[in-house]
Amino acid sequence: MAKNSNKTRAIAYMRTSTATNVGPDKDSEKRQRAAITAFAKSRGYEVVDWFYDPAVSGADPIGERPGFKDMLDRIAGNGVRTIIVESPDRFARDLTVQLTGHDCLKSLGITLIPATSPNHFIEDTPTAVLVRQVLGAIAQFEKTSLVARMKAARDRKIAAGEKCGGRRSHAELRPAVVALAKQLRKQRRNHKRLSLRDISAELAVLGHLNEAGRPFSAISVSNMLRMR
Repeated sequence: MAKNSNKTRAIAYMRTSTATNVGPDKDSEKRQRAAITAFAKSRGYEVVDWFYDPAVSGADPIGERPGFKDMLDRIAGNGVRTIIVESPDRFARDLTVQLTGHDCLKSLGITLIPATSPNHFIEDTPTAVLVRQVLGAIAQFEKTSLVARMKAARDRKIAAGEKCGGRRSHAELRPAVVALAKQLRKQRRNHKRLSLRDISAELAVLGHLNEAGRPFSAISVSNMLRMR
């Protein structure tokens, strides 16, 4: 008897919304993989391939996701007609995308199964449809509320004059170098103030270089001098 001949072949799909949740030290992909693997084992599915969309919003249409498109190409060539995801919102958090995406897969003869709620997409009773819509709407509302709260927090920081996001400034990374650059600016050579490149050269002599190990550019020195 062939190995796994009694199992239904399936493909696993994972998605992570933001880049901050992507990486070997993050648990999003590990959690999704573990949930899908456990579900497949308990229900008699053989996962034959895995597809992942890192840092892809749950509001993005499925046709615009690189990993999802690759998965559809794979399905078109291997006859597998079952996709397993960790949960409905890993497939799509936006209600419209969730419903239209599921309808698209259904039209292709593909069954979509969330491990946390296996019947979420396969029951077509009026009650099931209503529940899917309500759960999708709640997930969308929670996402929108979270975004609004984060924006309000950023706005409060900006209004208070605090830095919010972006690259860290020289004053944050190397305050001693900024102070030294300002001191050098006050010095004179041949009755003239040191130029930006002169200051960069002096900093290099003292062992202060940029991240690439080269003297600071004139623009970087100018930015240092403007900092309070």
